[in-house]
Amino acid sequence: MIAIVKYNAGNIQSVKNAVERLGFSCVVIDDENELKSADKVIFPGVGEASSAMKYLKERKLDEVIKNLKQPVLGICLGQQLMCNFSEEGKTECLGIFDVNVKKFKASEKVPHMGWNNLSEIKSELFKEISVDDDFYFVHSFYAEIGENTTSVCDYIVPFSASMQKDNFYATQFHPEKSSKIGEQLLLNFLKL
Repeated sequence: MIAIVKYNAGNIQSVKNAVERLGFSCVVIDDENELKSADKVIFPGVGEASSAMKYLKERKLDEVIKNLKQPVLGICLGQQLMCNFSEEGKTECLGIFDVNVKKFKASEKVPHMGWNNLSEIKSELFKEISVDDDFYFVHSFYAEIGENTTSVCDYIVPFSASMQKDNFYATQFHPEKSSKIGEQLLLNFLKL
């Protein structure tokens, strides 16, 4: 079973649709036991960090997510919430990745919205994907580069476009909105 974490964040339906287009069935749930027993977990997100973390903590999903043993994929806000701390709402996050999330300088064109390619790709998620391929981004905050960075995007500053630590994978870009290349990345995750 593929589980999509249900919480107060957008893009859950588009992630569900993308997974189903690839021929996998999935459920949108916030039940602790079902999340623990899922084969794969997707932690999507479009929203605001502090209210998202508040929702997760109220339902004890923060502890559940941190302790999952199966492959977990965080998307956009999902990646940011897997970091230590976000400047958005001065939010303590899950602490899976040992970096902080910062706001792009307001003097620049923010949010970062549109297609960008990546550099320094190193992850099994990028099988059959090259540095010439573009992914779709929409965000005003970014995760710093750290030891768990598996690809870099350069927009205003270089930042973690994707990350991995143990069974935890994450992307700042939206694979579910990134056409065929995004489908390939989702498929690579679903086949782990």
